[in-house]
Amino acid sequence: MPKRIPRQPEINIGTAGHVDHGKCLTLDDFLLFRGEMVRGRDLLRFVHKYGDLILYNENEKLYSIDGFTYSFSSDWSLSLTKPLVYVQKYDGVILEIETYRGRRIKVTPSHPLFSRDEGWVRAEKLKVGDGVAVFKKATKARGEVKVKAGSDYELANLHYWLSSEGFDVEIRWGKRPLLIAREIEGKDNVAWDEIASITRKKYSGYLIDLSVPYYRNFIAGLGCFISHNTTMVEALTGKWTSAHSEELRRGITIKVGYADAPIYECKSCPKPEAFNTDGVCSRCGRESVLRRVVSFVDCPGHESLMANTLSGAALMDGAILVIAANEPVPQPQTREHLQALKMIGIKNIIVVQNKIDLVSYNQALDNYERILDFLSAYGYADAPVIPISAQKGYNIDALIEAIEEYIPTPQRDESAPPLMQVLRSFDINKPGTPIEKFVGGVLGGSLKQGVLRVGDKIEIKPGIYLREKNAYQPVITKVVSLGTGAGLVDEVKPGGLIAVGTTLDPYFTKSDVMVGNFIARPGILPDPVWEITMETQLLEIAVGTQELVKVEKLKMNELLRLNVGTAVTAGVITSIKDNVATVKLRRPVVLLKDSRIAISRRIGDRWRLIGVGVPA
Repeated sequence: MPKRIPRQPEINIGTAGHVDHGKCLTLDDFLLFRGEMVRGRDLLRFVHKYGDLILYNENEKLYSIDGFTYSFSSDWSLSLTKPLVYVQKYDGVILEIETYRGRRIKVTPSHPLFSRDEGWVRAEKLKVGDGVAVFKKATKARGEVKVKAGSDYELANLHYWLSSEGFDVEIRWGKRPLLIAREIEGKDNVAWDEIASITRKKYSGYLIDLSVPYYRNFIAGLGCFISHNTTMVEALTGKWTSAHSEELRRGITIKVGYADAPIYECKSCPKPEAFNTDGVCSRCGRESVLRRVVSFVDCPGHESLMANTLSGAALMDGAILVIAANEPVPQPQTREHLQALKMIGIKNIIVVQNKIDLVSYNQALDNYERILDFLSAYGYADAPVIPISAQKGYNIDALIEAIEEYIPTPQRDESAPPLMQVLRSFDINKPGTPIEKFVGGVLGGSLKQGVLRVGDKIEIKPGIYLREKNAYQPVITKVVSLGTGAGLVDEVKPGGLIAVGTTLDPYFTKSDVMVGNFIARPGILPDPVWEITMETQLLEIAVGTQELVKVEKLKMNELLRLNVGTAVTAGVITSIKDNVATVKLRRPVVLLKDSRIAISRRIGDRWRLIGVGVPA
């Protein structure tokens, strides 16, 4: 269950590093992709031919591919999302699960399904008779439909189509499986089916999975099972990232990759067992004392989404870097994330050595020594390394203790004028909402200073893009609502994620259009700039590449990608002398005196971090 958030979070802690997978389906199973149920081996051939390989090592690959799937928010509302495709070599046990209504799925023991009684649980913990969640559109279908399927592909897609029409579907297996679709009441996009049998079998070959940023769930199997990926953040914060207002669920908590967690300490028990996120000590059962509330910024764990990671890093007060105990150290994306944190100026980090349950003691010790060497090389020799198992919940209390000890809440200036960077923007109106019930666009991010209240006038810069003029127009709007992890409030202070409801037309805020803007009182912000002159400091070696690439000097007319706060822009160098470069931007940014600018260069087919700049 999600943790109850007692008050607004006061600190942002980023999580970055390892892409946590290993909870996958066999190639014989089906996944919803591009509007149809696709067999795993067919999807694998498709991504090999058309996909963009963005992570690879001896046993696993991660592909970016154009296409969409459906994912579920915590209220079971559906969202169209763009997944990545993950492929892994595997030699071990799989579980063949069949339900009383004929649904079938083949998964690894650690693959999570949603249980009616316990929420997200690993497949190996399910038993015969347990109810599991399956997709059924939240409409009431009429009558009864019977149809025979000639192949598994036809069966999977007929089942999905009938489910998306609101029917509850049963499969009766035979030479030609029969689908019986009946009408069923239900307000949510979910139905329940009981497990009839679980069979363990050996499997050697490839596994496949959809990695869905922020939502971490998708539709799979013969019968539209709802499947899920688990992360280290969920071990701290609960199975769903928020359970308050619909605005936060649909627009901020999941989409932004944020999760909030209260940190409690039992005064009767020794550390680290005294720390928990439930408010009740698991050791003695006594009530615990609230120390503070933390927002976790769950950054993408692969280098193709580095621009998103840098945007999130602009809001971080500290960071947790996740490194897998069963992989070589460092992975390319781990090097890049650590370098990015250093460039942005993040000093307080904790390293999590995850998947400790998958290796021997000696392997874990060797991995630990390599982590220490890696951290020392980047100037983080004093960072603590905490071994955990996010899947099994091992050592989470020690991680909480490290968070309290090594990532303090910074001093905030609440008397200064409010200043906020926009990390996400969105339209929370569902399709079909009557115009009279429309609400304005919502901006998500974190307040750096000051206090923001409902009713305040705010100015947004650079503002809204005017296509006909190829220009940006600053806008003034009104704060009509404020949301945090604790729910809707009348005022917000610095620290933690906030959602700012405005009177803006939601057309201008949908799909993250406003990301990179600043929010302040009218007249406070400097004018946006189309040109930046900066003092640059280049790295010796580019980060994120599989092979080590030396960073050459900047050149006239070179195209760069710049991250300024949460803004991402591109620009061409128009002047350069020694370490001072002037860049003409394609998109304007608000440049503050203390801004740090992350500089990336095109190396091969990727943007790679090569240095950092400050306004000259």
